[in-house]
Amino acid sequence: MCGENMTHANARREISGAEQTKLATQLGATEVPDRPVTWSGLAGRIEPDQSPTLEAAGATIRTELAERLDGEVLERERDRLAARIERLPEVRETGVPNEPHGCYEAVADPGWRLYEHLAEGEFFERLDETLPRFTPTHIERTARELVLTTPLSAALDDVGFDESEKTALLIAVANDADRLARWVPSNQIPDGVEFDTETVPPLHRRAMGGALLWIRGLDRHLWQNEVLVTEEVLDAAVAHTKTMLGGLFLSATAACDIATTGRLTDEQVTAAFAAGTAVQIVGQEELLHEVFYVTDETRAPSKLR
Repeated sequence: MCGENMTHANARREISGAEQTKLATQLGATEVPDRPVTWSGLAGRIEPDQSPTLEAAGATIRTELAERLDGEVLERERDRLAARIERLPEVRETGVPNEPHGCYEAVADPGWRLYEHLAEGEFFERLDETLPRFTPTHIERTARELVLTTPLSAALDDVGFDESEKTALLIAVANDADRLARWVPSNQIPDGVEFDTETVPPLHRRAMGGALLWIRGLDRHLWQNEVLVTEEVLDAAVAHTKTMLGGLFLSATAACDIATTGRLTDEQVTAAFAAGTAVQIVGQEELLHEVFYVTDETRAPSKLR
């Protein structure tokens, strides 16, 4: 259960003009459109990459992993995840949770079931072995393919992502190459690091599991720190939760496709998995800094002063 002591202000992340221009430039738009730059607007201004790397990776994933997946389980939990994403405005309306296990934990439940199903078939390990590492070139190709994949755009529409929110997902993929490059597949961690690399989970598992753990921790964090929490912190909590679940939804959509319909091309499958992971990475890092790190500048004023 969540309390009702605060009302919704604006949980949508504002996108700066500089971010919009950078996105259009990164994706090689034939011309930088007048603001606002949107997913739909970019789709008509960029050319497909026709990357053999994306195609080969997608074909390998489809061939080697389709039989490890249960399409019925994936579709059921993906639909449940979609329903939880659509309920996020209600979560924001209720404000600070009134107990340490509540609305955010419930929102993440279908995501955990998707995560567990993928983990059972060593799906994450194979993604690490198959998908390219995050580099500026791979990130650009991924974002470009994502923009041009109408079924993925429509799927996000169906679960309540408007143009601004979808564009924010693109920015999380295309504009954060340096941040994403720090996330290294477990089988590519160099020798000589100060920890046991044998215990490091695959990159895509770290991203999805990490996102779900951060969401699970929101109820307790907000409940324990209620006196410090502002409307802006609550807005950020919901916005970044939606971002992470949106990334998970992209990954789940790709997994469903290779287990059932096969409507996505091999390039689109690769783009969906890579973009889904990228969005979950950026979302959890932003959540950490904007919600879990409460500073004197961002905290609510003390009532004792």
